[in-house]
Order: sequence, then structure tokens, then C-alpha cells
Amino acid sequence: MPPVDIQARVLQNTRLSPDCNVLVLDAPAIAAEALPGQFVMIRTSPGTDPLLRRPFSVFEIRREGGAALAISVLCKRVGPGTARLYDAASGEVLPVLGPLGKPFQPLGPPSEAWMVAGGVGLAPFAALTEVLRDLGTPSRLFYGGRTAADLFYTDWFASRGVGLDLATEDGSRGARGFVTAPLAEALRTRPAESPVTLYACGPEPMLKTVADLARLHGRPSQLSTERVMGCGMGGCYGCVVRVRDTEGRPHFVRSCLDGPVFRGEELVWE
Repeated sequence: MPPVDIQARVLQNTRLSPDCNVLVLDAPAIAAEALPGQFVMIRTSPGTDPLLRRPFSVFEIRREGGAALAISVLCKRVGPGTARLYDAASGEVLPVLGPLGKPFQPLGPPSEAWMVAGGVGLAPFAALTEVLRDLGTPSRLFYGGRTAADLFYTDWFASRGVGLDLATEDGSRGARGFVTAPLAEALRTRPAESPVTLYACGPEPMLKTVADLARLHGRPSQLSTERVMGCGMGGCYGCVVRVRDTEGRPHFVRSCLDGPVFRGEELVWE
């Protein structure tokens, strides 16, 4: 199905911190088609400031009676556009385009799913968790932030049977340091015959480390890249990433069309 451009009504705005919030949008046409890892483009202002839409991963797909009725997005206030979304009131209407991009490919048992999130890189993993639970795939979330206050929705994931491995840079919750350290230890001690797939979203240095660890331990990885996007539909070429072709030669592709999810081994980091 092609993406749709709808006028989505704000159903709920939950502020998680002084900078982060979850916005629930009445968007049944998008919710019915969205897959984990896909994103939407939201126009944050009716005017020209800001002019361009902003990309957001589909966080949750809200259902009632089996029907997908709404989506939520996890936002971080960093500029005028995201500040407007942080302050959005219930009943406000926002133009939303989606779903866009290539999603994660969830695997069923016997593989386990290990999700790796840095900060608001948590955004694609609520929707992925629901699909993994339906498949019966055991899942684990390696989640890192600067402080304990930067770790959101941990009870939500735990209530759905997801194992939690937490890390904070200041040691206020979980392991002290980057979340890739407990991930590295878990991979080191994981028996080679026990399949596991890594799914990651977060800052690019974290994604590179996850890809390196996956390659070192012979595990497949799927990484959701974060790029500034002007259109989300391939027209502006503002979101390119480097990948390898079938012969190993690097070239650029548009992450809004060929991603945002890529196999770790195809991305070029240098």
C-alpha cells in the first residue's frame, strides 16, 4: 500500500521528561498498514517555520477490538518543530504522512530477538515487541541513556515479557557506561548454537559497535539508521547512507527508501 497523507488528531500527549513525550495520533489508515521500523513524516506547523516535516518512527500501534486505530510517536524536543509537538494539545490536528520506509524483519523461534536502544532510539521497539510476542519469539532489550531519567517505558516492556539489560553513563541505573558493554558480554557468553538476531536503533557510533559485535560473534543484525529527512519519499536526497553492493563496492542509497532499516553487514561506516 502507498503511504497516505492524513489530518491526524492528537488523542493524548504524555510528557516523559522535560524534553521527551509520547504523542498518540488518531491515524487508523496509517496504523492499519504500519510495520515495526517504519516511520511517519509530521508537519509540525501550519506555516513555514519550520517548513519541512519531521521524521518519527512509529512507536506503538494502538488497537481496540483487534482493529488498529492509532499510532504513537516518541519525540525529543531539540528545535522549534519538536517543541511544538512537545506542547501539542489534545484535539489539535497534524498532517501526518506514512507509513514510510523499509521495516524490521522479525524472526520467529527458535531465534531470540535482542533489541539495542540508545536514548530515543527506543522508538521502533514497542511496535516490534508486539510482533515478536505474537510470534512467540523470546526478546531482550539492551537499553542505555545518560541517566536513569533518560530510560523510558521500562515497565511497559517488562510487562510484555521482555528481559531488560539497562545501562547509564552515570551509573544511576543498571550498568555504568554504554549499553554496548553488557551487550558484548551477553554475546560473548551466548552459546554459538543458540540463534539470536540483533535489532538496534540509536546514535551512529552505537550502531557501528552493534554491527561490529554482530560480525565478531557471527550474529545477524538489523540496524535502524537515524538521518535528517526533508521529504521521506526519496525526492530530496538529504538522507543518504553508504552501503556495499553485492560485490562489496560502496555506494550511496536513500535511507527513506532503502532503509531506514539495513542489515548491519551492508552498511559502510568509514
